[in-house]
Amino acid sequence: MKPNTYSIAIHGGAGTILKSAMTSEKEEAYNSALKMALQAGESILKQKGSAIDAVSAAIIELENCPLFNAGKGAVFTHTHMHELDASIMRGDNLMAGAVAGVRNIKNPIQLARMVMEKSEHVLLGGQGAADFAKTVNVELAPDSYFYSEERHQQWLKAVKEDRITMDHDDIPSPDKKFGTVGAVARDIYGNLAAGTSTGGMTNKKFGRIGDSPVIGAGTYANNLQCAVSCTGHGEYFIKAVVAYDVFCLMEYKQHSLEEACRIVVKDKLVKLGGEGGLIAVDKFGNVSLCFNSEGMYRACSGSDKELYVGIYKD
Repeated sequence: MKPNTYSIAIHGGAGTILKSAMTSEKEEAYNSALKMALQAGESILKQKGSAIDAVSAAIIELENCPLFNAGKGAVFTHTHMHELDASIMRGDNLMAGAVAGVRNIKNPIQLARMVMEKSEHVLLGGQGAADFAKTVNVELAPDSYFYSEERHQQWLKAVKEDRITMDHDDIPSPDKKFGTVGAVARDIYGNLAAGTSTGGMTNKKFGRIGDSPVIGAGTYANNLQCAVSCTGHGEYFIKAVVAYDVFCLMEYKQHSLEEACRIVVKDKLVKLGGEGGLIAVDKFGNVSLCFNSEGMYRACSGSDKELYVGIYKD
């Protein structure tokens, strides 16, 4: 990759996303939201900003959009609350920050970044994370901010059927959509970064936490090879240590980014029974948007790339 070039990719979840079940209005809404989030990150890279700032900006846009299961659009837990998870990582020095099971945090990715930058820890959870949020003045939001009638209806259905579901939307039914959001970037200085944010699973119980806030499972960045953000059935992504596995295949077996992503997502995960996908960027600025589900909300761009937005299998 030439000097002074950059790349960025984002995702808004993966799963059973079928064109036959999507209205043209909803499709346009998703396309527009993905473009807006991508441009929020890309504008920083264009101005010679850092990968970590670009990743943060893109994810904040996605968290603020009720179409996605993160921040404002988060799903309900079994007790009709919103419990949010997020993580972020820098590829230059391997600094990372994450939060799990937090409530009333408007932008969990910002709190994860504060954990990385303002504490000696990597992962904070629950009440401790809430107490830390007060010390760093992260913006809070009332329960009503996160409420969505669509999410509420999903919750009612899940409670009635006594099931925990990854549904990001309920078209068609039963539908599986993993509504996690994420971003990866390479800036003009060659630094990589990755971040992921989610509301988890509809009707989740017992403080369940998935892969999104787990460094190495849902998020990983290392300038030696790549930056990765995952979306899918979190339990499988944790077991397979998906994000770090992509890095390892590149670092120790000299696989290309696309080869490594394909092996992990379309072979290893499938054998485990895991569904979902990931976005990744390597040290040269190559991008991979890899998934084994029917679709994945995704977009990418770069100084030497055309803007691309996708929802379904190509």
